[in-house]
Amino acid sequence: MTTLVLILGDQLSPQISSLDGADKKRDIVLMCEVMAEATYVAHHKKKIAFVFSAMRHFAEELRNSGYQVHYTRIDDWDNANSFTGELKRAIQQVNPKSICVTEPGEWRVLDEMKLWSKTLGLPVDIRPDTRFLCSHEEFARWAVGRKSLTMEFFYRDMRRKTGLLMQGNEPSGGKWNFDADNRKPAAPDLLRPRHLRFKPDTITSDVLATVDRVFPDNFGTLDNFGFAVTPSDAEKVLDSFIADFLAGFGATQDAMLQDDPFLNHSLLSFYMNIGFLDALTVCRAAERAYLDGSAPLNAVEGFVRQIIGWREYMRGIYWHAGPSYVDSNFFENTRPLPSFYWSGKTEMNCLSMVINETIEHAYAHHIQRLMITGNFALLAGIDPKAVHIWYLEVYADAYEWVELPNVVGMSQFADGGFLGTKPYAASGNYINRMSDYCGTCRFDPKKRVGEDACPFNALYWDFLARNRGKLSSNRRLAQSYSSWDGMDNDTQQALRRQAAGFLAVLK
Repeated sequence: MTTLVLILGDQLSPQISSLDGADKKRDIVLMCEVMAEATYVAHHKKKIAFVFSAMRHFAEELRNSGYQVHYTRIDDWDNANSFTGELKRAIQQVNPKSICVTEPGEWRVLDEMKLWSKTLGLPVDIRPDTRFLCSHEEFARWAVGRKSLTMEFFYRDMRRKTGLLMQGNEPSGGKWNFDADNRKPAAPDLLRPRHLRFKPDTITSDVLATVDRVFPDNFGTLDNFGFAVTPSDAEKVLDSFIADFLAGFGATQDAMLQDDPFLNHSLLSFYMNIGFLDALTVCRAAERAYLDGSAPLNAVEGFVRQIIGWREYMRGIYWHAGPSYVDSNFFENTRPLPSFYWSGKTEMNCLSMVINETIEHAYAHHIQRLMITGNFALLAGIDPKAVHIWYLEVYADAYEWVELPNVVGMSQFADGGFLGTKPYAASGNYINRMSDYCGTCRFDPKKRVGEDACPFNALYWDFLARNRGKLSSNRRLAQSYSSWDGMDNDTQQALRRQAAGFLAVLK
């Protein structure tokens, strides 16, 4: 009795639960590049190419290990262009007795899966995604009865569960969190090692040509494609990060340099999110670096927290909050996304740098996303759903389960504090302190009003003023509101006029 095993494009792991117990001689693996998934948002060209190339390489690895694989390419003439359509075609070809699939990372796809048993007339086994440390049920149990779903407490539970950086029941170094040591600016360093890049092979070159032909108008560029597209190459990226970058990761993880977009960041999120690397294995590799003395605790703890803390927490929030979470809009913001988010053409150098790097790399690190593009959108009152769609489109590591809570909850505070304890709003002073963007910008981060004043400054105070009714009781903003109240009326009005004038011409 043949089982048809569907593997999605972000489930590229031999250990994926849908393959548990699969009979290589009897069962059929189905993988398909479908237009419905490639176009539900207008993904970055490099993201599409990365996923398709990774899928094709993984299919070859499955075949080489003995699996029977049916694979549909995006430009196949008979492509049904949806998961349901491709399943129907495969059922006609192989006459399976059942379908097996690992649960997806999006509500949208799960809703489609739940209809398959009826529409396809076969039993459908939707299995849990065991690549994560915390199941949906475990997160729900953790959330019950809590007034606030604070990530820090979730993170501590994950540390206890995994034993990572633990000495018995206590955290290594006597503290759970070394974030205070990880907020330093960075200086240019010509001796910093280069991050690994991989020359496209024949499969990848074919994918690049196809994406260029089929998706010519999508955001971004395909030039200088250098992603790892196999698990073995992804492991090389991990080894390089541990050896060359982890030791310096902690201190500079919040820093931004215009001539060094990657700094000491791991560039591993692409490979964990697509299935090439196991998150716990990655964390244990970092822990070994601390234990053998090759990386300091603050760096390793900060890195581990991003994975078993934020990454797992975001997934938990996504599934716990439900599909309506995407419509959260606490501040009732309705302004459309400015056109420079697509072109990078703006006189604000910080935004120009980050957006142009995104166009080129389909990547920006977490502080660039949170405190540059996200911060501006929050201060300017951009519709949070539009911001969410942009992030989902432009980053190669963006899948809705991790991107949506990060943007709607953390970056835009559109859930009103369900996820975070305060809005991540900041003036130009923060950007000037943590980056070298301001030195070549036509705007002055020290000026609040006037033609050459940094727009972030007036926008910051205007954001606080116009949202006072919603935010004044937030204890973490007490100092900011005290500073606002300490300004005389003329200063307050000048700041609000400056913000209004800027927003009036924002397009």
